[in-house]
Amino acid sequence: MSSAILTPMLVILVVAACTFLTRFLPFALFGGGKEVPAIVKTLGDLLPAAVIAILVVYCLKGVSFMVPPHGFPEFISVGIVALLHIWKRNNLLSIGGGTLAYMVLIQMVFI
Repeated sequence: MSSAILTPMLVILVVAACTFLTRFLPFALFGGGKEVPAIVKTLGDLLPAAVIAILVVYCLKGVSFMVPPHGFPEFISVGIVALLHIWKRNNLLSIGGGTLAYMVLIQMVFI
């Protein structure tokens, strides 16, 4: 086989194996009625909020308060995401609504 065919096939196999392992491993380790360790439960409680906080910081890291529009579109959009999520508890609605609000704000309001 040529490398033009072999390389993509190897990439697909590695990605498939990694995906399978990440899906299968928790069931292999904690399935069958085994008690989940306290550290895993704690990480399950803490990590979602930590990841969201990191994403918010990453998204707002380039905002300049000294240059117009002074971060208003970004912070309005963050507020909309938070309010939508508190109201409906729907991730897709929150992300989509915040993205739509941000696009409207930067293209029609804060031009």
